Amino acid sequence: MTRRAITLLGATGSVGASTLDVIARHLDRFSVAALAAHRNDAKLLDLCRRFRPPLAALHDVDAAHSLQRALAAECLPTRVVAGDDGLCEAATLPESDCVLAAIVGAAGLPATLAAARAGKRILLANKEALVIGGALFMTAAAENGAVLLPIDSEHNAVIQCLPAPYSRNPARHGVRRIVLTASGGPFHDRPDVDFERVTPDEACAHPTWSMGRKISVDSATMMNKGLEVIEAHWLFGADASQIEVVVHRQSVVHSLVEYVDGSVLAQLSNPDMRTPIAQALAFPDRIDAGVAPLDYSRLAALTFEPADRRRFPCIDLAYAALAADAAAPVALNAANEIAVAAFLRGDARFADIPRACDTVLARRSVAPVVTLDDALAADAEARALACSALGLPRAARAALAA
Repeated sequence: MTRRAITLLGATGSVGASTLDVIARHLDRFSVAALAAHRNDAKLLDLCRRFRPPLAALHDVDAAHSLQRALAAECLPTRVVAGDDGLCEAATLPESDCVLAAIVGAAGLPATLAAARAGKRILLANKEALVIGGALFMTAAAENGAVLLPIDSEHNAVIQCLPAPYSRNPARHGVRRIVLTASGGPFHDRPDVDFERVTPDEACAHPTWSMGRKISVDSATMMNKGLEVIEAHWLFGADASQIEVVVHRQSVVHSLVEYVDGSVLAQLSNPDMRTPIAQALAFPDRIDAGVAPLDYSRLAALTFEPADRRRFPCIDLAYAALAADAAAPVALNAANEIAVAAFLRGDARFADIPRACDTVLARRSVAPVVTLDDALAADAEARALACSALGLPRAARAALAA
């Protein structure tokens, strides 16, 4: 069996850790070609010791220099590259068969787009590549023969419930609608919670998933589900009217696909990112992910209910952005990234997150997104508007831009 060489963009995050856990269980099937991260050189050094990749990349140049010195001191042969160019080099490495894109936020877009243009097999955890890139990303993938396999649990579940091959045409395959499940985050069952007083620790206390703090806040505002609606539109060719969000507190059913004959297919598993990661890494095969099997005797009930869009307006903001021009999702994502970062720093309130996003959507420029530079320009404008909407002082703006 030929080993599949993996490049991991976002190696030091929670998805990276889960991916490396699966890889470590199947070293006869997978090798690590490159590891990339934002600035955590200490953690990346530890991973280089363990997996001995030929290449390591850090977006932060100073962190890259620090990693290079540490590797040299230990006589480890891993070559180090830095910045956007370094991440793109890792994403297009000729020796790599597969690129797992898990860099959070807009920072991951250039490298993920480079992987698409290089015709790589892409395991997509960075939803922003589609929220921001949209048609640009899908066109690059189609023109260069890249294979996209989503590893968000929801979109991976949809892929497993769709016929293979799937042509991004719901009508052709008899698909009536795609149903994305949401845990509801920590506040869905707390109607009395005061969103003006929510703390970062409260927002990050997810009831079922263990995730990074930014993604945890997105779950608490339900912005993650709104962004997933946009991502599902691009991945599956579905109109907004064909994509529905329901709250499923048990986080066992990860998504459903309803067909025109009345059949509904669902994918179930314990809430563990290693399941979708293993499915995508080995596709079309199946491998052990180290995840405990479902105990059906303990599943007393599986419940589904509509999302409360009044309390969680980020969902409707995403639908509105999807219905507008191509720059709107870019602006929404950028505003959310700024607002969440400000909230986690203590410079904004939890309730400011949807307010800032709404303000930015109302004030942004309407412009076409034909190139990566167009997307990055819309992103930069929205970030500045979000800082203004939040009333952030100059020092806070500088810290968020770092």
